[in-house]
Amino acid sequence: MLSETKCLDCGAEMKRRVEDVPFDAALPGIVLAGVAVHRCPDCGYYEVEIPHLEELHRTIAAHLVGQTRRLAGAEVRFLRKWLGWSGQDFARHIGVSPETVSRWENEREPIGGTSDRLLRLIVVVRRPVADYPLDHLAEIGDVATPPAVVRFAPTKRGWKTAA
Repeated sequence: MLSETKCLDCGAEMKRRVEDVPFDAALPGIVLAGVAVHRCPDCGYYEVEIPHLEELHRTIAAHLVGQTRRLAGAEVRFLRKWLGWSGQDFARHIGVSPETVSRWENEREPIGGTSDRLLRLIVVVRRPVADYPLDHLAEIGDVATPPAVVRFAPTKRGWKTAA
């Protein structure tokens, strides 16, 4: 399918074609299949139409956490950004230093197995339970203390914490 628009760089008529294109150079291996691409035949400038971008990001995140190999640095960065966290926020939430996150994302050090699993779990449960937002992860202390006694009582539809 072809249609024409003007190139933003040189003003020439651009051609629209349906193509397979890499999603992002920073996330190798992800290809968008059958998307509209507007290409300028004169200067080479091009634009890719990406419908439903938020849904695409969610789908990529689900794909990444579903893999059985350890996450690569670019994948860690993508998932961190998908969660909406800065490097410092991410480090605080999973209990590592910002420098460690940087080393993971820049492929100077592989992400550890526990941190990899924790990141995947956070992505999977991105819609936090109302009474336990993910911000509580950053508040978990370094010293183990005995658990408090908490009572749970049955209700007609399940359970609730009881006084």
